[in-house]
Amino acid sequence: MRVIVVDDDALIRDSLTMLLELEADFEVIGVGDNGQEAFALCQKEQPDLVLMDIRMPVMDGVLGTKLIKEHFPAIKVVILTTFKDDEYIREALKNGAEGYILKSQPADSIVDSLRAVGKGSIVLERAVASSLSAMLKEDKKKAKTDLQLTDREMEILELVGQGQTNREIAEILFLSEGTVRNYVTALLEKLNLRDRTQLAIFYLKNY
Repeated sequence: MRVIVVDDDALIRDSLTMLLELEADFEVIGVGDNGQEAFALCQKEQPDLVLMDIRMPVMDGVLGTKLIKEHFPAIKVVILTTFKDDEYIREALKNGAEGYILKSQPADSIVDSLRAVGKGSIVLERAVASSLSAMLKEDKKKAKTDLQLTDREMEILELVGQGQTNREIAEILFLSEGTVRNYVTALLEKLNLRDRTQLAIFYLKNY
């Protein structure tokens, strides 16, 4: 696998280069110290993979990843960093990084992670995976808040998602069937959905 190593710390950059050069299936074809250099090296060398730090001068790893994946989507990018920062994780993965691992990992674990990415896997170090899971839960919670549904609308939505008819919902909530129908209509408009089936699917996907 042809690899470019990018880190603004020369000691770490050299250590990673030596680590990979000890492996028969890796060849380090270039090194850089910021995202801009990583992109330039990709233009020149067309590597299989870029192993890149995230906090760097001139251009960080997040923007470097974005540029590389926009112009060379086949090149795989793995972020290797000391920072388990939620926003960095979110942005790096959103921009197309195939891996986000920490420098605290053992050397053989880093090599194994790169091999896995080379074979098509997405690799997240355990602590990073935990942060990502928490972020997804928070995003889902935020999405609920952003909808600005009232408590009563949420009750109606949940019951529709459970497959209850308007009459059944009316009996459960002690409302008239016409009132329930009005709530369902309001929900469809608020959520920009076409019919009751879409409303039920929306509930099942988001709650």
